[in-house]
Amino acid sequence: MKTSIIAFAFAASAFAGAAQAAVTDTAPASQDAQSPAVHRVMGKTRAEVRHELAQAQKSGQIAALSSLYRGS
Repeated sequence: MKTSIIAFAFAASAFAGAAQAAVTDTAPASQDAQSPAVHRVMGKTRAEVRHELAQAQKSGQIAALSSLYRGS
């Protein structure tokens, strides 16, 4: 009895998973115009991160965050 219940539960979950996987994205085409032209596969390079850090330090963002989170 338990074997048939387990088999039924497994089959039902397999069909439910297949139904969710079959759902397609129907986003409007106008959304593509807002996306950036360059799609990166990889993350930022070290040079890019260092450049952003230097800019944040010059603009005072790092100091502001340090003072904001000093008490926590």
